[in-house]
Amino acid sequence: MAVLSGSRRVRMTPFTQGVEAAGVKGYTVYNHMLLPTFFEDVVSDYHHLKNYVQVWDVACERQVSIKGPDALRLMRQMSPRDMSKMAADQCYYVPISDHNGGMLNDPIAIKLADDHYWLSIADGDLMQFALGLALGQGLDVEIGEPDVSPLAVQGPLADNLMARVFGDVVREIKFFRYKRLAFQGTEFVVARSGWSKQGGFEIYVDGSEHGMPLWNALFEAGKDLNVRAGCPNLIERIEGGLLSYGSDMTRDTTPIEAGLGKYCNSPDDYIGKSVIEAQKQNGPSKQLRPISISGAGDLPSPGMGWTVMSGSKQVGLIASATWSPDFETNVAIGMIDRDYWDAGTTLTVDTGAGTRSATVLDKFWI
Repeated sequence: MAVLSGSRRVRMTPFTQGVEAAGVKGYTVYNHMLLPTFFEDVVSDYHHLKNYVQVWDVACERQVSIKGPDALRLMRQMSPRDMSKMAADQCYYVPISDHNGGMLNDPIAIKLADDHYWLSIADGDLMQFALGLALGQGLDVEIGEPDVSPLAVQGPLADNLMARVFGDVVREIKFFRYKRLAFQGTEFVVARSGWSKQGGFEIYVDGSEHGMPLWNALFEAGKDLNVRAGCPNLIERIEGGLLSYGSDMTRDTTPIEAGLGKYCNSPDDYIGKSVIEAQKQNGPSKQLRPISISGAGDLPSPGMGWTVMSGSKQVGLIASATWSPDFETNVAIGMIDRDYWDAGTTLTVDTGAGTRSATVLDKFWI
């Protein structure tokens, strides 16, 4: 089996020591960093996530720090989301668009102060985009990547575990809000957020030296909660309709086509506004939809995508699909043309290993 060679371009994380000790069996590379993909196996990890609590190394969600008098001005240019009323303890999901309305990234924005924001990014070099805009306009901002590495705690027992390490104050944190909480002589931004529908938190570990002390503290405190190391789970995230930038949506996808219209509400003259506003008014020609695919769970990976057909006409593409043990169907997310996206529409999917029937749904499974 081939071995992934580490370098300064493919970095370990502050938690890699713990991840390795926990028996990680797969990695991918995300933002030039290691991201675990499974531990026992994807199905076992899935069942555990839904019943207990997991600690995820998501340090690959790098932070782009935007700080200075023009920080908010730059933020409002980059995203179609209105950030004028963002509170000091709030996190926002903010699509980032180019001049054609295409998605460049879909980070979580954390407001640290009126003149300081972190963008916790999906896979992509967003810092260069922000830096180019700032330099080109002579904006008074500092842009960089701080030594901040998120660690997620996800699952139905997440509140119990977090309270043992940070105190019962964590239970007071509302969804997409954060508190600064103390840990061993320092403090971290702790937000109620995460890339699962099971509930939990993301801890923004400020300083790599604190990575393993926090990891060890969480595992020590969670022994009787059956805490395990985990990672974003393919099955659970498709069931919940959690989109993956670079897979379900790319630069060829606008936020409206990705079904993110509710986050496109800015009155500002943001980049790509003419295209996005036109789609809001007239509707997109295609949009992401949940899709159930017939048959047993023996499908290959979609790889570069499966074509979706109506008769002899291609009407869509599926980039994410897998078998759901809980819902006993193949769950998928697909980009479907307007005339074929109504719930109940029956289509066919060329999986590369045979053709299956598929049904467009009106909502995701969880």
